Amino acid sequence: MDESIGCIFQVDKECNVSILNTDLVSVSWLQEHISEPTLKIIDASWFMPGSERSGVKEWEGERIDRAVFFDFDQVIKDQESELPHMLPSADYFSEQVGLLGVQNDSDIVVYDSVGMFASPRVWWMFKAMGHNNVAVLDGGLPAWLSAGGKTHKDAPSPVEKTDYKAELQSDWVISAKELEQKLESENCTVLDARPNNRFLAQVLEPRKGVRSGHMPGAKNLPFLELLVDGKLKSKQELSDLFDALAPVQDHYYFTCGSGVTACILALAASLTGRYKLSVYDGSWTEWGSDERYPVVK
Repeated sequence: MDESIGCIFQVDKECNVSILNTDLVSVSWLQEHISEPTLKIIDASWFMPGSERSGVKEWEGERIDRAVFFDFDQVIKDQESELPHMLPSADYFSEQVGLLGVQNDSDIVVYDSVGMFASPRVWWMFKAMGHNNVAVLDGGLPAWLSAGGKTHKDAPSPVEKTDYKAELQSDWVISAKELEQKLESENCTVLDARPNNRFLAQVLEPRKGVRSGHMPGAKNLPFLELLVDGKLKSKQELSDLFDALAPVQDHYYFTCGSGVTACILALAASLTGRYKLSVYDGSWTEWGSDERYPVVK
């Protein structure tokens, strides 16, 4: 064994240097590191309204070892907002994440039971709250099971509450008013993750009272174009998709139906070296239902 590797490992243990150096990890990486004491595994499963599936019930029935459930739709959200699963305050986020046993020096791996759908939303929430040591499990629970990864099906064990402290990083999130002011700015790229037929107003929006169409100047990059079998495409393929739409140095603003799949685009963009990334949290649910904001069909 190379002594330098041993020294690096020792420093890692004593100085709390993160074992994560990327925003995306493979199943093999998680299998190798699953026993690390700093590792916290989070199940972020969520499904579209109208689905008969329940993320929390599926987590209760089967989960990766020691995984806790992060409910961004009903619990860890802005409880005062009428919009779905909006980012909460840093204080409320701190309280709820502390109840999950997460610490500020935890290395977090987030997964979902679809593969690559809701987990990037929680990745983004942690980034927006100043927690950088967080990554998404590529392929999620399906990839874990396919690789023979072990799961637990007994009742989840209680976790010890921590004194977690979050601090909002405003660059990661943008409001409707702020985004409207930037639509015509140079080096500003708005990417919409909704399906093309919704972007082009060829079908009605699924939520009642929400107009069809898109923001002026926005470009369409349906999130499914970034995926193959529930995993993100290669970095080169992702780079090609983004390069065809805008320069790498642009500030990217991501939107979708309600702020979930926009985070898939944000995650993919981060992997291609793009670093000016903001998610429009209200997304089309807010923009399309408010007559003050312009819509293109």
